[in-house]
Amino acid sequence: MDGRRALVLFAHGARDQRWAEPFRRLQNIVQAHSPKLVVELAFLELMSPRLPELTMALAGQGVTDVTIVPVFLGQGGHVMRDLPGIVEELQRTHAGMQFHVAGAVGEDDSVLQAMAAYCLQSIQD
Repeated sequence: MDGRRALVLFAHGARDQRWAEPFRRLQNIVQAHSPKLVVELAFLELMSPRLPELTMALAGQGVTDVTIVPVFLGQGGHVMRDLPGIVEELQRTHAGMQFHVAGAVGEDDSVLQAMAAYCLQSIQD
C-alpha cells in the first residue's frame, strides 16, 4: 500500500493567535500549488497543534511520509536542538512513518533574495 505524503510547516508559536496568520496563508499557498499533498501547520509551543499531536492525526489519515519544513529564519536552538529531539521521539512512536527535516526556510538563498527584494522595495514606495 502506498502511503500518503504530508508537508508540515513547523513554526514556533505565540500567545497571540494573530501571529499565525502569515503561516496559515503560506499553508494555503502551498496547498493550492499541490492539491494532492497533505499540507499542515504545527507549532513548537504556545499554539496547537503541536507536532506530536499533528503526527498522530496524520498517521490516522494514512500518511506514511512526512517532510517537516521549519519556517524559522535561521537554524537556531529550536531547529538544531529541539526539533531533532521531537523527530527522534516521533520516529520511535510512529515506526511506520518516515520523517524528513528540511533546513530553516530563512536560510535558503531564494527566500533571502525575496526578502532582500521586499526590503529594497520598501524604500522606493
